[in-house]
Amino acid sequence: MKKKNVLITGSSRGIGRACALSFAEAGYHVFINCKSSTDKLKEVEKEILSHKGTCTTLPGNVGDPGDVRSIFSKITSVCGGLDVLINNAGTAHFGLLSDMSDEEWKNVLDTNLSSVFYCCRQAIPYMISQKKGKIINISSMWGVCGASCEAAYSAAKSGLNGLTRALAKELAPSNVQVNAVAFGVIDTEMNVRLDEDERRALKEEIPAGRFGTPDEAARFILSLADAPGYLTGQIIGMDGGYL
Repeated sequence: MKKKNVLITGSSRGIGRACALSFAEAGYHVFINCKSSTDKLKEVEKEILSHKGTCTTLPGNVGDPGDVRSIFSKITSVCGGLDVLINNAGTAHFGLLSDMSDEEWKNVLDTNLSSVFYCCRQAIPYMISQKKGKIINISSMWGVCGASCEAAYSAAKSGLNGLTRALAKELAPSNVQVNAVAFGVIDTEMNVRLDEDERRALKEEIPAGRFGTPDEAARFILSLADAPGYLTGQIIGMDGGYL
């Protein structure tokens, strides 16, 4: 059976890393990507290969359209195109909006939202030609309800949700499904800023009484890649009952 191909942006750590390992174990050829943590990306590659999986490393800034064109040129040379695109690359910014610089705002929007546009634009023609494909966008509960001191991140994820719904309608006639997962607090390096008291207080707000794990997130994302074609245009919450 021909291997399916998946690109996971931001796959050197956290949810992206867990996805890369899960999809490789499921038999996918995995294209792994990061902007700057190339040493960690090499570790992901090594782990995949040690379990007899296959992968291709594609470092680059998916918030830069030129880098994205280069990444997809390499994908085309390897396999023609993608069966699954997972837009996972993201960055957070904590602080008052009034203290945020132009460059900080641009970085959050480029990384969390514009990158999705650039990657989808490159992936869609092949998926349409094949009359099948899955696009899975990694969103956040803050894109649904907003978070104080995370206005830019919340705005970017809200925009991502809107893009997901609109693109799903656009691609449904071509049998390409587009969904997003609005994650709650997942225990990744993105939350390293929290001290023990803050972590404890946050856990008390979550009905499940704990943070989610990257492996839980990856297992759900893998299930979406095999979901029925009638599931599209959805923003699916996975937040331990927070919202």
